[in-house]
Amino acid sequence: MTANQEVTGDAVARALTEDVGAGDLTTASTVPPQARARARITQKAPGVIFGLALAEETFRALDPAVAIERLSPEGEWREGGPVFEVLGAAHALLTAERTALNFLGRLSGVATITNRYVQAVEGTGARILDTRKTTPGLRLLEKAAVAAGGGTNHRAGLYDAILIKENHAAIAGGVGTAVRLARAQSPDVPLEVECRSLEEVHEAVAAGAPQILLDNMSLNQLRAAVARVAGRASLEASGGVTLETVRDIAATGVDFVSVGALTHSAHALDLSLILEPLLS
Repeated sequence: MTANQEVTGDAVARALTEDVGAGDLTTASTVPPQARARARITQKAPGVIFGLALAEETFRALDPAVAIERLSPEGEWREGGPVFEVLGAAHALLTAERTALNFLGRLSGVATITNRYVQAVEGTGARILDTRKTTPGLRLLEKAAVAAGGGTNHRAGLYDAILIKENHAAIAGGVGTAVRLARAQSPDVPLEVECRSLEEVHEAVAAGAPQILLDNMSLNQLRAAVARVAGRASLEASGGVTLETVRDIAATGVDFVSVGALTHSAHALDLSLILEPLLS
């Protein structure tokens, strides 16, 4: 999943409005309007960089004439080092600093934790999925960060796929009934159904569910579900997954492991910005 220029520009505009408001009082009070500077952003901890386009757009929004040089690739694990340099009006660089670092740190943090999970299940055949547990207004950006970290994007929202959860099934009259109703209503839409027991898995397969979410099942239950389904549907394990448990879960034979922590609990990657004044 990618975030286009419109999504990027809108996110930057909203973030700058939130932070700058009517103006940067500190910079306006202490920095001459004509001052110019060079800023370097540096990665201070191991991880995967993602979000360069947003950081760059943040600086350009305040100084369209800034010169930017990328010093780091996106989507690759690295131990640290320079990320990019930007040269332009000191007012713009100082005012954009926090917003640019917030975007870059947050999205790099998502890409980094995703990559850790992807590395943890390497060789099992299972893929790491994201969820809808994202920051409101930043979903497409965070899902793009997941993809940059090597993860696989689940549905973008409620509008592009059917995921029947336990509350839907309860109201519909059961897992099997819910699957059949959804199939009849929207036969061409991707469909998945949540199951909390092997009995519900049996109902889902009998109803023709193409993908089944195995919710909070033990390793033995996951293995039993894999054996019972026998390739008739793809299987996703979900619920309480951690870096310590994910490999054992993936090794049960499921096709996917979904991890809400990729987006709801990612720690920002440690980055710094150092500004160097330039002589006029």
